[in-house]
Amino acid sequence: MTKKEAKQRVTQLREEIQHHRYLYHVKDTQEISDGALDSLKNELEELERTYPELLTPDSPTQRVGGEPLAEFSQVRHRTRMLSLQDAFSVEELANWETRNKKVVPQDYDYFIELKIDGVAVALHYEDGILTRAATRGDGTVGEDVTHTIKTIDAIPLKLRQAVKGRVEIRGEVYMRKKEFDALNKHREKQGEKVYANPRNVAAGSIRQLNPSEAAARPLRFFAWEVTEGFSLKTRAEEYELLQELGFPVPPDAERIRTLKELAKRIDAEEDRRLKREFLVDGLVVKVNDLALSERLGIVGKAPRGSIAFKFAAEEATTVVEDIVVQVGRTGALTPVAHLTPVQVAGTTVSRATLHNADEIARKDVRIGDTVIIHKAGDIIPEIVQVLSSLRPKKAKKFTMPKKCPMCGSKVVREEDGAVHHCSNKKCFPIQREQIIHAVGRQGFDIEGLGDKIIEQLLQEGLIKNAADLWDLTEGDLTPLERFAEKSAANLVAEIQKKVKIDLHRFIVALGVPNVGTVTAQD
Repeated sequence: MTKKEAKQRVTQLREEIQHHRYLYHVKDTQEISDGALDSLKNELEELERTYPELLTPDSPTQRVGGEPLAEFSQVRHRTRMLSLQDAFSVEELANWETRNKKVVPQDYDYFIELKIDGVAVALHYEDGILTRAATRGDGTVGEDVTHTIKTIDAIPLKLRQAVKGRVEIRGEVYMRKKEFDALNKHREKQGEKVYANPRNVAAGSIRQLNPSEAAARPLRFFAWEVTEGFSLKTRAEEYELLQELGFPVPPDAERIRTLKELAKRIDAEEDRRLKREFLVDGLVVKVNDLALSERLGIVGKAPRGSIAFKFAAEEATTVVEDIVVQVGRTGALTPVAHLTPVQVAGTTVSRATLHNADEIARKDVRIGDTVIIHKAGDIIPEIVQVLSSLRPKKAKKFTMPKKCPMCGSKVVREEDGAVHHCSNKKCFPIQREQIIHAVGRQGFDIEGLGDKIIEQLLQEGLIKNAADLWDLTEGDLTPLERFAEKSAANLVAEIQKKVKIDLHRFIVALGVPNVGTVTAQD
């Protein structure tokens, strides 16, 4: 991959990761799995490691995603809730250890705990009494969810030991698999929509405004860290203290003296994890010595002293039924494989991006092919191999269209690049995605102006670009489907509220390539 190709790929990855992290942390919803997001992030980290000059402060690898919800009061964490770097092999763990030894040259031993697929929270105690609970949020500011956290029996309202002053405990809210299955069966009988996975239930439950809604869910909690209130020497000692204070901790946590021992534990856990009563998506490997971990410091938004080992990807075979081109905000044409739906790691996969024409040619993917799809960290649809021996005689080669499938304009390819673009800057999906980007949370942040409404306004000819929104009147909107006088008045009022915004938000809204929130602020 050339530097120019890497730059283009990095830009695409960042936009995709930011989109899905926003859905996950802010909207409590998902379009792709955690595993898919992990895989995207891992690829981005590899490219930034290979081309460090492409690393920018606004990259998703340099931040913890998510923003506080407006309905809850905000809580500023006294100590940031950091994310962890991911490793997918023992070799990557060895590289992590080597990097740490360059920072602090000495022998290391580790403390290993299960990585529970749940929702991280911080619990604040004053003189032994629970006073506040907060979500991770963006790592610096979270949401106050004390009223729902108090409904979880596993979380003590009063510590078992008499403690003076402030104590902060961090851990994971989760749901057991059998209780999740029972909840879904009940919802199905009631004709209600079933949940995708236990973590989504936990996230939605603790963010209920009504605590009785959370109390009705069988939520549980594991504590894994003491961040304030005690002077401790090791992670092992920390786990002992947590249990003494009255907290359940992840089972089978243990001290590991070498990476060789760790490799054996990984193999054992790979076989055991599916039999556990809760979802486990990896192991957290921590430097056991807390003082040493503190000395190692932080790189980006992750502590050097801890790393998340993600279990090996799962694979399945399916058939490529079609390859369809999508047009994005920048006008880039992206081929997407439409697959015969297949279950992989508990999720139905029906589409996989093929990135660009060069990727399709390299893998020789054809319509009708049987392919192996791979989902890193448990879920990402990626075609990793074509089973050419199963290729039907009528398998059809794919070629990028010469004309845009949306507007019929000429398609051009970047010089020395792999990406094809629509030459028409007024192409409908380009206009639509640019406006969606402009009015999004990081730009004008216009509440109530969703994707479907924007598409409707474009189709009706009421707007051609984001600037046209400020010319809309109630009379323009009331004849449209979904609008009544009150909803039309509310949307017009919301738009007019944003006549004046911060300069950095305006810069973000312009959609300048490679200019995110942090760069715009700079």
